[in-house]
Amino acid sequence: MASSAVVESIEDMQRLLGERNYIADRSLATTLFLSLRMGRPLFLEGEAGVGKTEIAKVLAAGLDRRLIRLQCYEGLDVSSAVYEWNYARQMIEIRLAEASGEVDRSSLAADVFAADFLLERPLLQALREDERGAPVLLIDELDRADEPFEAYLLELLSDFQVSIPEIGTVAASEAPLVVITSNRTREIHDALKRRCLYHWVDYPDAERELRIIQARLPGLDATLRRHVVAFVQRLREQDLYKLPGVAETLDWAQSLLQLDQVALDSATIDDTLGTLLKYQDDIARIRGSEAARILDEVKTELATPPD
Repeated sequence: MASSAVVESIEDMQRLLGERNYIADRSLATTLFLSLRMGRPLFLEGEAGVGKTEIAKVLAAGLDRRLIRLQCYEGLDVSSAVYEWNYARQMIEIRLAEASGEVDRSSLAADVFAADFLLERPLLQALREDERGAPVLLIDELDRADEPFEAYLLELLSDFQVSIPEIGTVAASEAPLVVITSNRTREIHDALKRRCLYHWVDYPDAERELRIIQARLPGLDATLRRHVVAFVQRLREQDLYKLPGVAETLDWAQSLLQLDQVALDSATIDDTLGTLLKYQDDIARIRGSEAARILDEVKTELATPPD
């Protein structure tokens, strides 16, 4: 079973990813390797659906580490991300103490603010020891969170410790492997980026996207696979509201596999565009004559022998 101890080179990292069907270019594998070696958080930016979140999942599986995921959203605060007290249990404990007639306010206060009443959220969980080693902490879509939470996260990444007034400081004996993702709906502050190694995850080129589909959907006809990738690559050249990512390419290929398609035709494209495009204006723009035109260009291009 793979562990961080056997990732001795960039090639080892590429192999670790490839064994779990994540086809990474050398630049990404290099950044991941350096993040492990240097103990630095990894900051991944890119459009939605290009595989940023999957990197953390594959890394955790490949290193046999626990994956802890914090999904960010507007209004995310410390009680949701770090810890909060189990108020319902505390109230029950207080009522039971009152019913027994043995109420010492100072000792009761200490009792109900003990670790047993603490609800640990992802950031605190990531600081705890684990027999398999430091976990992989995925902080997903940080750009959706508010700036005050981003400032708190900056402090946490500096020392990997959390101060709980009623209990004390909880510090990580081994820093977690941190992967932060952003879809760039807003800019993340430079101070946080400087704490991390940075990588922009772009749409794959045709060759790599072919390898991704082949790895994930080996049952798909080879000719159909080439047509799917070429069609999606052409779509990404269009002025659409949301370009299809790798996730959408895989969804589309999967739908064609479920329909037992062995060839791509205009009618099938029109019927399945909803697995590839997620906005009605984009679907309306491509469906019909535009889809037929792109398909004709794709078939002509693939039928023409290379020079």
